[in-house]
Amino acid sequence: MTRLLPLFLASLMLSACGLQPLYSGGSKGAVASVLGSVAVDPIEGKSGWLMRNALNDRLGASNGSGQQYRLVIKLDDQIEGFGVRADDTVTRERRTLRARYQLVNLSTGATVLDATAKSDAGIDVVSSEYATIAAENTALENLTNEVAEQIVTRLSLFAQSQQ
Repeated sequence: MTRLLPLFLASLMLSACGLQPLYSGGSKGAVASVLGSVAVDPIEGKSGWLMRNALNDRLGASNGSGQQYRLVIKLDDQIEGFGVRADDTVTRERRTLRARYQLVNLSTGATVLDATAKSDAGIDVVSSEYATIAAENTALENLTNEVAEQIVTRLSLFAQSQQ
């Protein structure tokens, strides 16, 4: 019993810290309803297509009526070689995906959130060109998911602050 007392007291102090779950209420909660009211504008290119799909999957946006916000995204996708052999062939690449995004309130036209998200990945350049291209594509898919997750987290914090 004396061993459990400190644990019990610590749990009482933790409940008094004022933290609240971000997604309280589940799919009916305030944050989920705001996220569901965000329409993602089309984004150029392959990386844009991947990003828009990743965001729509995470936001659970309803098509059509009920849209309160529009998410405008500009992507910067770069691959740069940085590992070089003595014969000047690249052995390693870094793929960087940066997204500048703006959340626009549809009723007022005002930009209520303007931020960036970024992630990068290292890619080994091997003798097979096919394998290198496959690795670059896989890196792009992974980076897209990471950046989309950062964007949705930031949108969730915005939604919580609107309560």
